[in-house]
Amino acid sequence: MIMSVYKISEIRLFVAAAALALLPLALPAQLDAPHFKVFRFPSDRIPRIDGQFDDWDMVPESYVVGTEELWDDSGKHPGINKESLDIRVKVGWVKGLNRLYFMYEAYDDYWDFTHTGLHNDIFEVVVDGDLSGGPHIDERHPNRELNQWDAYFLFHGVHAQNYHVFTPPAYGKDWTLAWGSQPWIKDLPYANAAFDYHFKPGEPGILRLEFYITVFDYAGNDPSRAVESQLYDNKSIGLCWAVIDYDDVNRNGNNGFWNLSKHHTMYGESSQLRTFDLMPLEPQFKKALHAGWEHKIVDMRRRMVAFNDLSEGNITRWKWDFGDGTTSEEQHPLHAYEQAGKYVVVLDVFGPDGTDRAIKVWDVAVK
Repeated sequence: MIMSVYKISEIRLFVAAAALALLPLALPAQLDAPHFKVFRFPSDRIPRIDGQFDDWDMVPESYVVGTEELWDDSGKHPGINKESLDIRVKVGWVKGLNRLYFMYEAYDDYWDFTHTGLHNDIFEVVVDGDLSGGPHIDERHPNRELNQWDAYFLFHGVHAQNYHVFTPPAYGKDWTLAWGSQPWIKDLPYANAAFDYHFKPGEPGILRLEFYITVFDYAGNDPSRAVESQLYDNKSIGLCWAVIDYDDVNRNGNNGFWNLSKHHTMYGESSQLRTFDLMPLEPQFKKALHAGWEHKIVDMRRRMVAFNDLSEGNITRWKWDFGDGTTSEEQHPLHAYEQAGKYVVVLDVFGPDGTDRAIKVWDVAVK
């Protein structure tokens, strides 16, 4: 099984580990290279994973990562030929969900998807949610004395995850291989996918795919121990992909490994991924003024609550109503309630562009 995975990109040889030692150390996720952007969807316009792609119309063209960003590191093609293979990828996120959403659109002059195994046109995606960098497959475990299978179950895919998305899957085949000992990451609620295509094996045509994956800082083989990466505005993550193109069902090797990274071994070295920035909402989707807040009980005995303003926009004044007859005009007040109870708390914000209000009913409860 493991050796067949190496064959998928043809030159994943064990000698690469020795060659790696001769190379200069790569910055985590190629921080020195130009960054790509991840579009933030408004919370009321989260993409539906249904094979209908109108959800993605709002994403500006500046977010598209196209064929011109890829190179064939198998050496089988001197350059890009969009009449043979043409790729467009958009990536999105939603505040409050630790997911990455993908729209993959590809034209191929020969779609190869009849085999039950790894011989299948593939969109290979690797993500490192906390930019921890370093190796994440068993053969690259730094402890060379560790048994290979121990390395696989304890290490492979834990801090960075690799998805071999079958484009499209052969009849009856799962939508992706999650390469590691945690296949649960490809299933609901952690991931979902939908395809749209109208060609048969061996024919040319356009495939469109939308899917989401959950991003993990730790994703071992026990989901109860998993730790999701926290996604927020302006965070940088490690992300990369490659398109593995087969053009003949009877041919053993692939017809190209079109890579977004400058390093072939990005599939197992997350330091070699590209850096993607999680962008804030585009201006056209923002309210001029948006009130928001959160709270934390810092001392239940004294009923002490810390309020944190999360409002956005040009704000010049804040007014808090704590629901017990007291108010504050601090931006981040600390308030002690005299009586136990469940309170309705109101925050009003004011600025040159107007006012906005955020009310939470009984979120704040003290005893």
